[in-house]
Amino acid sequence: MLQFGRLLRSYDMLVTPSEIFDGLRALESVDLNDRSEVQLALRTTLTSKLEDLPVFDQLFELFWRSLSAEQQAGDEDALVNPNQEGEPDAQQKMQVRLEAKEDGEESEEGEEELALYSPVEVATEKDFSAFQADEMAEIARVILIIAKRLATRESRRTRTASKSHLIDPRRTMRRNLKYGDTIIELARKTKKIRKPRIVLICDVSRSMDTYSRFLLQFIHAFQNSLGRVESFVFSTSLTRVTDYFKNEDIGEALDRIAREVHDWSGGTRIGQSLRTFNQEYGRKLVDHNTIVLILSDGLDTGDAEVLGDAMEELAERACKVIWLNPLLGSQDYRPLARGMSTALPHVDVFAPAHNVASLQELSRHLTTG
Repeated sequence: MLQFGRLLRSYDMLVTPSEIFDGLRALESVDLNDRSEVQLALRTTLTSKLEDLPVFDQLFELFWRSLSAEQQAGDEDALVNPNQEGEPDAQQKMQVRLEAKEDGEESEEGEEELALYSPVEVATEKDFSAFQADEMAEIARVILIIAKRLATRESRRTRTASKSHLIDPRRTMRRNLKYGDTIIELARKTKKIRKPRIVLICDVSRSMDTYSRFLLQFIHAFQNSLGRVESFVFSTSLTRVTDYFKNEDIGEALDRIAREVHDWSGGTRIGQSLRTFNQEYGRKLVDHNTIVLILSDGLDTGDAEVLGDAMEELAERACKVIWLNPLLGSQDYRPLARGMSTALPHVDVFAPAHNVASLQELSRHLTTG
């Protein structure tokens, strides 16, 4: 239960020792052999917001089924060699990093890493290009969880709250002056949800076919979780797709984009597309409180000078330009292609985007502070 509580906290759910204690008490009142009763008891005691419910359900399945699989594997190995600990197949490992919520700020337990085992062999370190067709639904759910987590990151700033595990010492002292030296009333506070303005620009050219569908799923989930997101795709030209992603069904949204974006899976003119963005949308959508994310392999067939000028203008206008390149996931990759080398001097963060783990790492860069 303590491990499960830490996992929930790593996904920004308010689970304190008090909630863990309530959960244990609730389990005393249900049939522990009835999975649905256990899930409902913990769901009731360990969630505090409506948006926590789908995240809780997903993590419950991953954690408890994985724990069961680990125990069974250990029992089987113990029959063969009682001195050797059982370990499931490496392909079934799913690493869930319990990271501190803020840069330079550790959680109560510090940084930990908890190994889970997914029943459909989803691994955060597995390259998107290696997933099979029957794994797509599961990886889409994992991407949804990550996008929601990024979209609801807590700020260092706080606001007053009637219910919270955080005590506001200053307001507590002021409130209790009338009682002398006795603390009678506690003032509470909670962290604000950080809501940066995000512009996402995704390369859907032929060279990005392997990754673009996963990245567009991420964009779709991110936009629907955060709200303050503008989304664009480009190949040889730029298309705004914000309205397409208002459709809750990602499959329908992607099919419509593929039909209506005429140069889908075509060539790549990054510079021309970014110049179009600057001319038609830049002044309205990008300011010093805006983070621009470009998702592309940087393989440009257009004019490098146009790309350099467009990137320079974008960098001057935005708070931060983040370039996510799936090729960067390879140890042998070097940004020597003309397009990528031209863009790099104007990029604040250059990071990979080839698997789930790389998308998780994005959280540390989504701050305008």
